[in-house]
Amino acid sequence: MIAAAEGALADISRTREAVGRVVFGQETVVERTMVAILAGGHALLVGVPGLAKTKLVETLGTVLGLDSRRIQFTPDLMPSDILGSEVMEQDDNGKRYFRFIPGPVFSQLLMADEINRASPRTQSALLQSMQEYHVTVAGARHDLPAPFHVLATQNPLEQEGTYPLPEAQLDRFLMQVDILYPDIEAERRILLETTGVEEAKAENVLSSQRLREIQALIRRMPVPESVVEAILDLVRSARPGNGDAATDKHVAWGPGPRASQALTLCARARALYDGRLAPSVDDVHALAEPVLQHRMALTFSARAEGMNVRDVIARLVKEGS
Repeated sequence: MIAAAEGALADISRTREAVGRVVFGQETVVERTMVAILAGGHALLVGVPGLAKTKLVETLGTVLGLDSRRIQFTPDLMPSDILGSEVMEQDDNGKRYFRFIPGPVFSQLLMADEINRASPRTQSALLQSMQEYHVTVAGARHDLPAPFHVLATQNPLEQEGTYPLPEAQLDRFLMQVDILYPDIEAERRILLETTGVEEAKAENVLSSQRLREIQALIRRMPVPESVVEAILDLVRSARPGNGDAATDKHVAWGPGPRASQALTLCARARALYDGRLAPSVDDVHALAEPVLQHRMALTFSARAEGMNVRDVIARLVKEGS
């Protein structure tokens, strides 16, 4: 177990270096997205255009050795455009039959670009694949390749003409990763290194099979009792009706048990990503915002006061420290 963990630490370190040569100034974003993949889940990337969301996904696909594809969501996109469809063909004897042509969802790393621009019917086409790792077309089951990860992007500013994701689908994302503007030094490096003749290109470091081995190892990592208690205290304190007066006042509904599962997996993955063999309470506090913020909703009075979900999570983390 220890030898396998040390081998995984070395591979993850090489992966961090390979991604860092291409994506600048977004260390927290890269960390959280990598943690979501290492934990075997999906991530929702929220940020304005031009913050390297697409570049990040392309780079991760190359570095991790995954077959990656991209779907640009639009209001007229149909479920069959994602899942695939059956076409009628005829053999040499004149006999007709249906053949299934797989859609872009049959990949190992799927970038769902501006997922909130598609209609609810098309958004729901992704739901079965994200949760059950197979799709059903014309009554037939088709298994997706393993590993399978969805990295969806969403523009937080332009909401006119979009379809907000339903809570059930948001809950399927292991984390919501908010992408902010880079600091001045990172932006200076971006200017100098991406506008010349030569631009850094991503290099393959892992294979998809090796990634699956690391994901299996993460599920075998021991979790200290203190970390389990910190996760339970944090998630339960974010639910109204559990004895926290401020939560009862400001939170309409809180995270379910899937949030606790996500925090446990992500804390393990973050520890390994950070070069440690066991998670700590600090991992739980660092991941509280990306894991919980899309699994909670504020009351009308809290929103009227100008509060947001991040304020509530920050208070809960501070009280639990």
